[in-house]
Amino acid sequence: MNTLKVALLGAGNVGSEVARILLEDSEVLASRAGSHLELIGIAVRDTESKRAEHIGHELLTTDAEALVDQADIVIELIGGIEPAGSLVARALRRGSVVVTGNKALLAERGAELFQLARDNGGHLGFEAAVAGAIPILRPINESLSGDRITKVMGIVNGTTNFILDAMDTTGADFGDVLKQAQDLGYAEADPTADIEGYDAAAKAAILAMLSFHADFRIGDVFREGITSITAEDVDAAKDAGFVIKLLAIAERLDNGVAMRVHPTLIPREHPLGAVHGAFNAVFVEADNAGELMFYGQGAGGRPTASAVMGDLVSAVRRLTRGIGAAKDADAAVEVNQSNIKALGIENVLTSYCIGLTVTDRPGVLSRIAAIFADNGVSIEQMRQTRGFAEDDQASILRIITHRGSEQALAKTVESIRELDVVSHVNSVLRVEGN
Repeated sequence: MNTLKVALLGAGNVGSEVARILLEDSEVLASRAGSHLELIGIAVRDTESKRAEHIGHELLTTDAEALVDQADIVIELIGGIEPAGSLVARALRRGSVVVTGNKALLAERGAELFQLARDNGGHLGFEAAVAGAIPILRPINESLSGDRITKVMGIVNGTTNFILDAMDTTGADFGDVLKQAQDLGYAEADPTADIEGYDAAAKAAILAMLSFHADFRIGDVFREGITSITAEDVDAAKDAGFVIKLLAIAERLDNGVAMRVHPTLIPREHPLGAVHGAFNAVFVEADNAGELMFYGQGAGGRPTASAVMGDLVSAVRRLTRGIGAAKDADAAVEVNQSNIKALGIENVLTSYCIGLTVTDRPGVLSRIAAIFADNGVSIEQMRQTRGFAEDDQASILRIITHRGSEQALAKTVESIRELDVVSHVNSVLRVEGN
């Protein structure tokens, strides 16, 4: 049995778990992969870091480039665009196997790195980049490669799902639940990437790239975060039979692919509506396979390390059998469909849930309904209550529309804002799955 040299870049939560598995389970991995995997070093910024103490200082180095040049396999868990991008490219040019969990890098330079893998006989495994332990990228790239995917929709950020689920189950405000998430370690001290949707947008770009075989990037994804969601929004959604989730959606339209991330009302009976806590789930629709859902742990050191090791063992098996990385299905990611355009959200057909504070007097509802009719938007539900209105002369109106074009719905909201009987547009949330 031959031995392959493994370089690990990064020793954070995921990296330290990967190192533990490589060191503690070496015999089991060798029997499954068909080759011994020797961890030759771990590149870190600071070799005296307390985080790396349990790994063993003899493995630590700050010279990542030299480590990459000695390795048959490079596991990149640094995150970010640089220096991760240069190190991954360096390894792929050498024809090495690379496994990464770096969603930001793939969402920005994925097509370039896949091409490098093909041109140099390398391999790029990336299952850990989206939804932690959930096997979603390989099924899309391999199992569904003979089908035509029409839509991918999912909860791909555990932090935001924990926050929105806690707001739904406890009635707490956003700020209070965010602090709880930080105390529990679900949210970072600076939670911007999660709560503003940047993390989910990067994952949406990767899912779209694999599903529709085109070079989509994070800049192609429409993005809204969850910071404006109130306890009142959550309660109103519950009254109407919905739950609010931050969804990443990529769908094929007649003239291209639209990608978006935003808070969304989902029927409580929808499979995604039942995803609780920090779990993730991805819902895939394809012409022949129909509807599929993948569910599981979406974050954390151990779940993500599981996905990394799955990619690693799969690649090593192929090398051991003499197939070669260049013939590996994962390395053959095709993103060459340049005729598929990235479309703006204005092209999407969706539904709106609109919350308004209005003057409580006769004729108000008819004036609002007329604006919907003028813009060709049909109302599905309309409910009026004084439950959250501070002014005795005002009431809260919640309207759910039938599906219509995003452009027509947005124009309707703008026209409503101008009415003298509407004092405030409290919220505008999109609706899916109804």
